[in-house]
Amino acid sequence: MKDICCIGHITLDSIITPSASFHQNGGTAYYFAYGMNHLLHDVSFQIVTSIAPKDFSTIEQMKSVGIDVQCFQSKDTVFFENTYGANANKRTQRLLAKSDPFTAEQMQCVEDAQVYHLGTLLSDDFPVDAIEVLAQKGRISIDVQGFLRDVQGQNVVPVDWKDKERVLAMTDVLKLNEYEMEVVTGSREPHEVARTIAAWGVREVVLTLGSYGSLIYANGHFVEIPAYPPRRCVDVTGCGDTFSAGYLYCRAKGADIAEAARFAAAMCTLKIEHQGPFCGTIQEVNQLLMNNED
Repeated sequence: MKDICCIGHITLDSIITPSASFHQNGGTAYYFAYGMNHLLHDVSFQIVTSIAPKDFSTIEQMKSVGIDVQCFQSKDTVFFENTYGANANKRTQRLLAKSDPFTAEQMQCVEDAQVYHLGTLLSDDFPVDAIEVLAQKGRISIDVQGFLRDVQGQNVVPVDWKDKERVLAMTDVLKLNEYEMEVVTGSREPHEVARTIAAWGVREVVLTLGSYGSLIYANGHFVEIPAYPPRRCVDVTGCGDTFSAGYLYCRAKGADIAEAARFAAAMCTLKIEHQGPFCGTIQEVNQLLMNNED
């Protein structure tokens, strides 16, 4: 049995920023995998994804660095165009290609795990019956972003989550950012948002608030964690996925919520300073935390 299994599509992304444009792989499963792989291997994890045969080289590259990957075959691979403006916390997206949704039958073939982290990219990635299969095997962690994305033409637009209360009743950890929380609850006030989501059944509500830090609500208590300013801002894509990797890694090791959130925030700071997924070390994360002690 794995400690953590992250399930989600790997993408082919085009990144456009005010200073540069480039292509790279992406998706929650991709950023989560490399983030976890750069930490101590004292938490076992597996990535489950789906990709077109023409792109299997991405999977072979991940396996070559020691990442445990289970890959289903898809007709196509997700291809996003992400455009960032002067505010790095905001982006516009276009969908240029789409992978097949995961199925309940596929989820029955996934190895048992203590926690399943669902990295949704689009609203139909995980049908409810597929989540129900996983909920019978382990605890459910969800990054909400994909459940709130619809596609109109090629444009990715925000939508409400039609099955949210049904899915959230099965969810132990939910991560969402300051824009997603308003779509899910209709509120912009983080404390109100957290209480609303907890009332729907979520055990740990994790709100990432960009440069303002993060707010976690569990067992009737709030934990507020500051963000650690990066030395330079190079690439924010995958920052939320990096946070989830650090947070779930620490929680799997028995860390409390505050410790896990601080570690995750430090991972995000180091990730932002470089293009692509997190490539630092646990020693660098701990050093950053020491440098920012009160």
